Amino acid sequence: MSIASDDLLFGFRPARWVWKPLLKRLVTGSLDPLVMGPGETDVPAGLQRLGLYLHVPFCHNLCPYCPYHRVKFEQGLFGRYETAAHQEIALRARQMTEGLAASGGERPRIVSLYLGGGTPTVVPEALARLVTHLADTFGPPGDVCVELHPSAMEDDCLRLLRATGVTMLSVGVESLSDRLLGLIGRSHDAATAEDAVRRAVTMGFEAVNVDLMFALPTQTLDELDYDLGRVLALGVDQVSTYPIFGFPYTEWGQRLGLGEIARPRGDVIRQMLDLIRRRCRGHGLEQCAVWSFLRPRKKKFSSITRHHYLGFGPSAASMTGRQFCVNTFSVEEYAAALPERSPVALVLPVDRRLEMAYWLYWRIYEMKLGVADFRDLFGEDLEAVYGRLLGMLTRMGMMERQNGSYRVTEGAAYWVHRFQNEYSLNYINRLWGRCRQEAWPPEVRL
Repeated sequence: MSIASDDLLFGFRPARWVWKPLLKRLVTGSLDPLVMGPGETDVPAGLQRLGLYLHVPFCHNLCPYCPYHRVKFEQGLFGRYETAAHQEIALRARQMTEGLAASGGERPRIVSLYLGGGTPTVVPEALARLVTHLADTFGPPGDVCVELHPSAMEDDCLRLLRATGVTMLSVGVESLSDRLLGLIGRSHDAATAEDAVRRAVTMGFEAVNVDLMFALPTQTLDELDYDLGRVLALGVDQVSTYPIFGFPYTEWGQRLGLGEIARPRGDVIRQMLDLIRRRCRGHGLEQCAVWSFLRPRKKKFSSITRHHYLGFGPSAASMTGRQFCVNTFSVEEYAAALPERSPVALVLPVDRRLEMAYWLYWRIYEMKLGVADFRDLFGEDLEAVYGRLLGMLTRMGMMERQNGSYRVTEGAAYWVHRFQNEYSLNYINRLWGRCRQEAWPPEVRL
């Protein structure tokens, strides 16, 4: 495909009206919109593995481009949040115990705990208390991964995280250009970020990931090359890169008067992804997801690719296989709801085909679809369900069959990124944009 076809597919609205419904029908088996509304949440039943997610929605500085739910740190509000988060953990545990007793099922094994935000370490001691409560309540969580802001990860904080059981770190460097950091409103400078990463890699964690943004306004290839060289020289285990997007509901989007999501030009993304791939491979890292690169034999840091998980905190989502749920975004309403009632604001019923589509989406993002994994999870053959799609992608050179798996080819990674974003970014914009406006939306159509 050429850049011209790129512009036609993704930039020309009538073209999107043609291919998006067709692809949705092929993947989900339906053209109907996804409708989320109030409802009772179910108890995970029959699950063998379960991830946990904790959202800490506080930052000392609110980056104007950030689409994630966060509020300005205020001590009193944070105290109410921490109390409510402990109450939600207790509520979920009680619901699970009662549900499993009624069904005769067994507790799922907790495979991971992800700590996101916001700035999870805005109050390190509080984070440690919540992590300990989750582990004591649901069982040892295996990998414990945390997002870090370069200005909120002093040595004492890192030592506390290790003592609490954190195994993997992700440092939000974004750029090592003071000019670009100022342009996007980050509160740290390049020297602080570089020092933070250098200290993190010496602290004995199983993996250290660095997040870098690209396709920033006015960013050049030379500036991105400089960022990559400096970060890779620090000896990190993984580099995750992602382009900047402008969401209408963010401060940045409102300042620019955006009526729809603003995306970088396709040729810019393509050129920068090619540079990222070359640079990472030159330092021994291999592509492990659409825009992530990992050292061989190291564990991969990832946040959102667990198939089943429970979320805690304002705006946290849960995926149980039968439901996809989202907590209220309002910290005040979240705290007011607990401990008497669930803070879940919206529920999406998930049928079997939609759950398969959810699995497919994230496995394609990870660039590998395990045939045996699909059979273990769903009891069906991957090719029997998605044979037409996989066959088409294979003939187009976008996938190849290899050692019992389908793998996304290197040349297709860019196109996977573009196609997936047409769905995920619009879902995020509709769901998160609405939930930021209303604590308890009566309905959201995706």
